Amino acid sequence: MIQITGNAPAAEQQAYVDYLEKKYNRKLKSLDITLDDEFADLHYEFEHVPFERIRRITGYLVGTMDQWNDAKYAEEHDRVKHDVSTGFEQL
Repeated sequence: MIQITGNAPAAEQQAYVDYLEKKYNRKLKSLDITLDDEFADLHYEFEHVPFERIRRITGYLVGTMDQWNDAKYAEEHDRVKHDVSTGFEQL
């Protein structure tokens, strides 16, 4: 349920909700609308979107390796892992 506050009429509130959710393709958590003559100030917050980490390993985009066969596990184990924390000190 979206928490809507402010001084806008109900139809205008719904128009702002529809606009923001369509524009950002996310569900609103809260919306505060302040109407001032010709301007509308919108302060909004979206619902949290959980995400799964996706990595590129051995040429494949994967979230987890739990369904890999032994050969693919071996390929991942043997790959060269680069250290990104070094190398910039010399610049």
